[in-house]
Amino acid sequence: MSVRIGLVGTGTVGGGCIDIIQKHRDDFKRHYGVDIELARVCSRTPKGAEAHGVGHLFTSDYKDIVNDPDIDLVVELVGGTGIAHDIVCDALRAGKNVVTANKALMATAGEEVFALAEEAGVEVAFEASVGGGIPIIDPLKHSLISNEISSVLGIVNGTTNYMLTRMNEDGMPYDAVLAEAQEKGYAEADPTADVDGFDAAAKIAILASIAFNSRVSMSDVSTEGIRGIQPVDLKTAHNMGYAVKLLALAHRLPEGIDVRVHPTMIPLSHQLAHVNGVDNAIYVTGDAVGETMFFGAGAGAGPAASAVMGDVLEVSRHIMLGVPPIVGCTCTDELPIVPMGNLETRYYLRFVVPDRAGVLATAAEVFARHDVSLRSVMQKGTRQRDAVNLIFITHTAREANIRAVLDELTGMDDMVLADPTVIRVED
Repeated sequence: MSVRIGLVGTGTVGGGCIDIIQKHRDDFKRHYGVDIELARVCSRTPKGAEAHGVGHLFTSDYKDIVNDPDIDLVVELVGGTGIAHDIVCDALRAGKNVVTANKALMATAGEEVFALAEEAGVEVAFEASVGGGIPIIDPLKHSLISNEISSVLGIVNGTTNYMLTRMNEDGMPYDAVLAEAQEKGYAEADPTADVDGFDAAAKIAILASIAFNSRVSMSDVSTEGIRGIQPVDLKTAHNMGYAVKLLALAHRLPEGIDVRVHPTMIPLSHQLAHVNGVDNAIYVTGDAVGETMFFGAGAGAGPAASAVMGDVLEVSRHIMLGVPPIVGCTCTDELPIVPMGNLETRYYLRFVVPDRAGVLATAAEVFARHDVSLRSVMQKGTRQRDAVNLIFITHTAREANIRAVLDELTGMDDMVLADPTVIRVED
């Protein structure tokens, strides 16, 4: 008996999956007793299928796969929440198991997807949606299932991690390092999803849902990106004993789930501080296992295809053995999302202000008025002769109070000359 697969999407990841199947099909039969057969391949043009030697399996209509009664498993590698949503949902309605690498779909329509899978009695696997080739979904759903997870912290976007690494090591300004990342293929022509934190937000929504057994969607994640970060911020943080990373954070608190994405100062002694370049890492804390970290390549055709094929083999094994879905949707606890304004932590704030007397005193009065205690104040020069960087490090403060400070200072005429930079401190 073979498990027949319909693959939709023949880009870099889809092509990688085709190559793995062709190269290792006999190995899979010999080592795992799983015979997988690539039955149909779908994309807009036949070029991808032909390039990987499967042009004879090509179709341009995904419904040829969904409606084929002999296909057992649909692999969706289109991405996004448009046609990919139709592919996944139609496949599940047709009673087919699904493997996807689609983080955006799972972070926004996960509830619908799992409901359809449960109704049809089939399985949905999505390991490649977070962390590329890093195993994290399966460990959370199986290996760590006996734990109460208290926190998940992650560097889950290789583009921004590369950019921050270059800015830190070589002093390159944001615009220059973004251009370099685009030239190297690490950043898209439109880098919004990466640099504004939306890619990371989708991933932490998925991880938090699994870790805390509660529905967390992308819209629940408070999200800020790295556009305001400059080398002066990284140098100052390093002098204080910290590294700056775009961190995706999820904490289980007594009042609910704290979930957010933003630039974060983490101690240089922490393992995440030394994850550089395009690598990803996810740090999980459980009550029984303690602290664990999953590290590796977070993107690329090989790592992503590796994760997809791991899911394909596992689901295929279940199909061959007649095993029903082992772990479906676990979001049963319905924990509330803690408002971002309730966050209490320390803050690094940098303002570009006029180089004139009285500015510091005025700013200090605003902080005091909103009950934000200052730990230290630094003044650093800028390229503008008539402006300086005014940097404040706070004691523990409430997010809502920090927002009030920012609103008041930026609302003053000729007080703040550029958008302020805010970096939260995680100790």
